[in-house]
Amino acid sequence: MTSAGRGPRPPRVLVTGASIAGPALAWGLHRAGFDVTLLERSPRRREAGQNIDIRGLGREVLSRMGIEDAVRAHLTGEQGARYVDETGRAYARFPRQEGRDGPTAELEILRGAFAEILLGLVTDDVPVRYGDFVVHVEQDSTGVDVRLHSGARERYDLVLVAEGRSSRTRRLVFPDETQHRDRGVSITYGTLDRLPEDTGWWDWYTAVGGRVASTRPDDVGTTRASMSFESEPMGYEALPVQAQLSILRARFHGAGWQTERILDGFAARPEEFYTQRMEQVVVSTWSKGRVALVGDAAWGSGPTGMGTTLSLVGAHVLTGELAKISSDPRDSPQEAFARYEGLLRGYADSAQGLPPGGARLLHPSTRAGVAATRAVHRIASSGPVRGIASKTLLSSARHVPELPDYPFWRR
Repeated sequence: MTSAGRGPRPPRVLVTGASIAGPALAWGLHRAGFDVTLLERSPRRREAGQNIDIRGLGREVLSRMGIEDAVRAHLTGEQGARYVDETGRAYARFPRQEGRDGPTAELEILRGAFAEILLGLVTDDVPVRYGDFVVHVEQDSTGVDVRLHSGARERYDLVLVAEGRSSRTRRLVFPDETQHRDRGVSITYGTLDRLPEDTGWWDWYTAVGGRVASTRPDDVGTTRASMSFESEPMGYEALPVQAQLSILRARFHGAGWQTERILDGFAARPEEFYTQRMEQVVVSTWSKGRVALVGDAAWGSGPTGMGTTLSLVGAHVLTGELAKISSDPRDSPQEAFARYEGLLRGYADSAQGLPPGGARLLHPSTRAGVAATRAVHRIASSGPVRGIASKTLLSSARHVPELPDYPFWRR
């Protein structure tokens, strides 16, 4: 590998995936002197998506990138989370608090808006190619040959995979190293027309039969919604949208609260409806030769509230460790990858992990189970324990690392 500042050309890097981790990687690597190409399978920028939150170390990365003010200018305005019953009455509340992250983080933004901010940092300096993806990877001691769906054949010094949990490129390179831990729940997402009675709260409803529905505010005049249900893997996520909607409507028949409104809203905007299985990707190693994983491709899980933060932190550390190669002739990409994984493995595993049965516990099947769940919500939202509960309700992050200071990263 010809390292930045040590040879006739900067190292060429292909970054696949242009959502969160990918643009952050591309921005940092370009600043560190790498020749970066950003590849996105979607034919255009991804504008859809739900609320995402940026917590803990993620806020520090935003600050170093100089975009915290831009993010704050696009917050969803969510006031907090509340649990509601069949009538819509709130029986437990977790208000949003400045400087603290509960179920609603201090920084809540739509995924599409955040991706737009990140892409705005790189598009003048880094080529971003849409509508193409990797179909074959071969590597040797000096580089990586890739073949794209378009037929193009290209060679890079490094390939960094910043795709989602179902990453195609990871399946090509890490098939034997990857496991999926199924949590027994399917989740669906979509967008609804906003009604005058909609509030600034994230409303969460638990129904019998292992069913959960929620609505959340956004800052663009609509309402975001989700529905999830307990089930064994049945291929639901791979079905056509109309088939998914039919199954979902049958599954939530008679569930109460606003479930019929949510179902009608999903059907009215099928282009913004999508599904995912709640499962955790577990990869035994995040790198192989000159290919490395970052973000959901490496450690993705269900909605733990930490996915975006981990993507930012992962991009920050991976970029910083690779940049050290230019100043140390004894260093190598493999050693940089090892440092990156050594620093973040425990943090990512704990933040994205769920306790055994955790997802199913959120989806009780019986009336007694729903009553017990609501009792837990009430206790957790009470004054004496609310602070502790807010910290642990979504994430169990431990082993939080000391974030290294990479000077080139600061804007």
